[in-house]
Amino acid sequence: MSKETSRFAFVSSDTDDARAALETLSARYGQIPVAEAEIIIALGGDGFLLQTLRDTMSTGKKVYGMNRGTIGFLMNEYRAGGLDERISKAVSETIRPLEMQAVTHEGEMISALAINEVALWRQSYQTAKIRITVDEQVRLEELNCDGVMIATPAGSTAYNLSAHGPILPLDAPLLALTPVSPFRPRRWRGALLSNKAIVRFDILESEKRPVNAAADHTEVKAIASVTVRESPTATATLLFDPNHSWNERILAEQFRY
Repeated sequence: MSKETSRFAFVSSDTDDARAALETLSARYGQIPVAEAEIIIALGGDGFLLQTLRDTMSTGKKVYGMNRGTIGFLMNEYRAGGLDERISKAVSETIRPLEMQAVTHEGEMISALAINEVALWRQSYQTAKIRITVDEQVRLEELNCDGVMIATPAGSTAYNLSAHGPILPLDAPLLALTPVSPFRPRRWRGALLSNKAIVRFDILESEKRPVNAAADHTEVKAIASVTVRESPTATATLLFDPNHSWNERILAEQFRY
């Protein structure tokens, strides 16, 4: 086993395909603990890759995903052979997550990081009423909607795209502010914000119209307000095959519709 290969730690989701790939690759290349590895090979789908990125946030470790899931937009193609060469030629992309600070009705403050998006959505049959403030200036006094989100470039092709938000190149210094089923103002499509912006959501009539918030998979119920900004310190690093880079996928995705 070469020194280059000995840096690899293989991790997988719980699916049969991912577990089989884990067994094949670890037998072929060896396996070391994640804590000792410089490069993590994540086997599964996009959701598992995001979890791996959260687990290795700000450690300096690089994550190379191979698709053993369904869509695998963030993943490289799965092949058992030639892994040393693929890693040596891989393109590195460093991303910054969002920081969410949510305040509940009881005054409890909960913080969480989101690689994809921070999303708010209604929890009753009535629409949510939300005030939106950007950099301490109220930009929308009242948005009546099913929900609203702030998405990173990395998350712009996920929930944001499903809500008809824009696709952002990974290196764009932007965040996407996207409503979900806006009722009033009905024609409001959202906004593109600087990645330095600080966005605050205040829930109006919050007891009558309860709203939950989630930073990726961290959910907070019955919120009173949420503040979102790009983290100035936390980072995660992805590796992509050069012939199928993140920016190429983003560009190709925009011509599929």
